[in-house]
Amino acid sequence: MIGIVNYGMGNLASVMNAFDYLGIKARIISNPTELKNQDKILLPGVGAFGRAMENLNKTGFSEVIKEQVIEKKKPILGICLGMQLLMESSTEHGLHKGLDIVKGRVLYFGDTIRNLTIPHVGWNEVEFGVNSKLFSEMPSNPTFYFVHSYYCELTYQENIAGITDYGILFHSVLEKEHIFGCQFHPEKSQKNGLSLFRNFNML
Repeated sequence: MIGIVNYGMGNLASVMNAFDYLGIKARIISNPTELKNQDKILLPGVGAFGRAMENLNKTGFSEVIKEQVIEKKKPILGICLGMQLLMESSTEHGLHKGLDIVKGRVLYFGDTIRNLTIPHVGWNEVEFGVNSKLFSEMPSNPTFYFVHSYYCELTYQENIAGITDYGILFHSVLEKEHIFGCQFHPEKSQKNGLSLFRNFNML
């Protein structure tokens, strides 16, 4: 069973619909204690990093997520803002501390790129590593749907599982043992997004 974390900032219905379509057992979790009974964790997210961390801390999800992922080695997939929350910190509207599950930071496109629209919205290719678990049996350089103004900069090369070009080459997918993240929205990415969810469920 996949537990979808409900901390007030995420496309819960769209994600749940995708799992229902695939016949994958999943449930929306609003009580952090119930997360301990799930096999895998999905951390969605739409909105601002600082408010998201405030909600995770206030509800008690932060502590339980770190316990289940770091100590219990439970697989987790962060999507969009959910991937960013796994990082050490974010510069979105000030400096904010993240869950610090993966070493890296979240940066603003506007500090680096010029002559491109921010936020980055629409379909874009992801160049993934040959040994990527999330992209198993997918075609080379699949496209996914992105909506974001900030991106992750991972500290360690071995954690980078996917790269996307939007003015700069940014880290769009992370894989670190049982920890996964994608900057795009699988639930909005049609066939490729469903394949990614299916691969996560098979881990």
